[in-house]
Amino acid sequence: MSQEEVSKLRHLMEFEATRTEPPLAWPRTPDIPAGRYVDPRFFALEQEHVWRKSWLLAAHIDEVPEPGCFMLWENTGQPIVITHAEDGQINAFYNTCSHRGAPVVTQPSGKKKRLTCAYHGWSYDHSGALCAIRDPEDFHDLDLSQRGLQPVRCERFGNLIFVNLDPQAMTLLEWLGPIADEWEEFQFHNCRLAARHIFDLDCNWKIAMEANTEVYHVRSIHPTTVAPILDDRRNVNTLYANGHGRMVAPTPAGKSSLEAVAAPPDIAQIDGVGEIGRTCTQSYGLFPNYVSPLSQFAIPPILFWPNGINKCRMETWTMAPAWKEGMKPNLWTENDGASLCQVLLEDTQFGEKIQKSMESLGFKGVPLSYQEARIYHWNEAADRMIGIDNIPEELRVAQVIGEEWIYPNDPRLEQMA
Repeated sequence: MSQEEVSKLRHLMEFEATRTEPPLAWPRTPDIPAGRYVDPRFFALEQEHVWRKSWLLAAHIDEVPEPGCFMLWENTGQPIVITHAEDGQINAFYNTCSHRGAPVVTQPSGKKKRLTCAYHGWSYDHSGALCAIRDPEDFHDLDLSQRGLQPVRCERFGNLIFVNLDPQAMTLLEWLGPIADEWEEFQFHNCRLAARHIFDLDCNWKIAMEANTEVYHVRSIHPTTVAPILDDRRNVNTLYANGHGRMVAPTPAGKSSLEAVAAPPDIAQIDGVGEIGRTCTQSYGLFPNYVSPLSQFAIPPILFWPNGINKCRMETWTMAPAWKEGMKPNLWTENDGASLCQVLLEDTQFGEKIQKSMESLGFKGVPLSYQEARIYHWNEAADRMIGIDNIPEELRVAQVIGEEWIYPNDPRLEQMA
């Protein structure tokens, strides 16, 4: 992050600390309709559009480290196999044999020279090409070159592997936009996967995710864990194209960040992390389901996946550059995934109760504060991806946040001048 950007953020922190109302240019945001959390129609629209058109974090290169390695990935309900090909490329395909539709992979992960369908023995290489079939003499003019596995868009950012089910989607770098440049100092290409765990929650996936995209709840839910080490009144939200967002909140003088508190002693640090990453909570939300603070100690994304309209799966990752034997870092869980850490237990404790309340006749909608701006921004982006005309009118959100609020634009800077 440039010194100019650091200076701008520091000034914005003081602006946020001293304001007595939302910024003058901030629009009035109507309530988020209740049905977006409980209505099967909106859930179906999310399934059809949001999950099939977005770039989604699926894997780390450590999970398919060598040519011949593969792993299954089914977090959106689609059967996908991720492979490491002989040419070094990381590929993704639908785990569907082109003969009779049986899966070509049934193990969660492994290493094989060929991916062979157990039903009739058709085999494919890790680039998706159909290599051989059983009893070829029984087929009339079967062109093997046209019968390979169906590809899924697959691209990398550093050691992270993303997939997108939309063949026409923009590239991953276009999707990330300026965030890709901001992430360079954290050296995603050097960070190894230390921990990855999944926890089932009894609430709509957005209920769980939204607890990690605003600081309005910090003093209520985290009075002894996060509140003492995060200055929520100096939090600066930034909105990006494609529904992404960022929060930067300073750590009070004399305090250590959450990542520093959780880091094992003598853990290797990420070289090149700048002032903001070392002295603030710098957290990003990638549309649709990725939330992650970043620091000199770790890259620890949390992902949220729907598992039904009122259930979800929360996936916790920790990545770091290196660690000593027996000192593998794990920011989000205790005892190698046996339970969530205290902070996430606090974040998730009310999920099931909130879900039941939202399903009641008394829940009409969500009036969001300015501090919860990233939630409204996310919902606007979701509607644009779905197609506003495809959404029942009572389930839409009004498109009120203009381009003047999308990075690098920021009306607060004019108000401060």
